[in-house]
Amino acid sequence: MSTNHPDPEATGADTPYLDFAGTTPYEDYVQADVLTHLQHLRSDDPGEMVFLVTTQVMELWFTVIVHEWETATRALREDRIPVARDALKRSLRELEALNESWRPLAGLTPAQFNSYRGSLGEGSGFQSAMYRRMEFLLGDKSASMLVPHRGAPRVYAELEKALGEPSLYDETLALLARRGYAIPEEVINRDLTQRYVPSPEVEAVWAEIYASDDQNDELVRLGELLTDVGELVWRWRNDHLVATRRAMGSKTGTGGSAGVAWLEKRATKNVFPELWTARSHV
Repeated sequence: MSTNHPDPEATGADTPYLDFAGTTPYEDYVQADVLTHLQHLRSDDPGEMVFLVTTQVMELWFTVIVHEWETATRALREDRIPVARDALKRSLRELEALNESWRPLAGLTPAQFNSYRGSLGEGSGFQSAMYRRMEFLLGDKSASMLVPHRGAPRVYAELEKALGEPSLYDETLALLARRGYAIPEEVINRDLTQRYVPSPEVEAVWAEIYASDDQNDELVRLGELLTDVGELVWRWRNDHLVATRRAMGSKTGTGGSAGVAWLEKRATKNVFPELWTARSHV
C-alpha cells in the first residue's frame, strides 16, 4: 500500500506520478546520485569544490565529444558525409560548452588556487585519458602518452587501440583520395601511431576544393566544419593557457609538467593544419 500523500492542492489530472517502488526512472537513467557523490575533497578550502566539479564536468564533455568524433570518423569511412556532418555539428555546440567550463576557474587568484593546489599531489590534466583520446582523434598521436596509464589495464587498452586507429583527419583525407583527389600514398598509408605531419600536396588539394565555384559543395562544407572544430580546439587551449597563467604564473605545473610553457607550445599548434594554410592559395 502506498505511503505517499501528495499535496491536496496538487491532485488534478496533470499531477506527475510520484510513487515508485524503487528509485525513480530519472535516477535509473541519469545516475544522478552517483554523479553527485563523486566529489571527495582533499582540503578544507571551500573553493576546491568548484575546481573538482568543473574538472569532472570537463571529463564528461570530453566523453561526449569523443563519441561524436568517433561517429563522424566511422561515417566518413563509410562515405556517409551527412551523418559525419551532423556529428561534427553537435560536437561544435559541445566544444562551446566545454570551453565555457573555464569560466568558474578563470578568475582564480594565485592565493585562491594555492589554497588547495597541494591537494592535487602529482595529478595533472595532461593525465586525462579521455582528453588523450580527443587528441588522438585530432591526429596528435604519441605512444609516450600511454605510459601514465599502465596501471589501469582497461584505460590503457582503450588508448592503445585509439593510438593505432585512423584519426578524424585521416578518414577525411582517405575520403578525398576515394573522390579522386591527389592525396599522396605516403599520407594515406602513413604509420597511424605517429603524429600527423602537414603535407604540401594535401594543402594543394584543399586549395583546389576551396576554389570550387560551388561553395555549397559537400566537401567545402565538410572542410568548414573541420575548421570550426579546429578553431574551438585552439580556443580551448588558449583559454586553458590564460586560466593557468592567471592562477599560477610561470610556476612548474602539477605532475611535473612545464605548466604555462607547455601550454604555450600547445596553443601554437593548428588542428588539421592544411585547412588553415590552404586559404593563402585560394
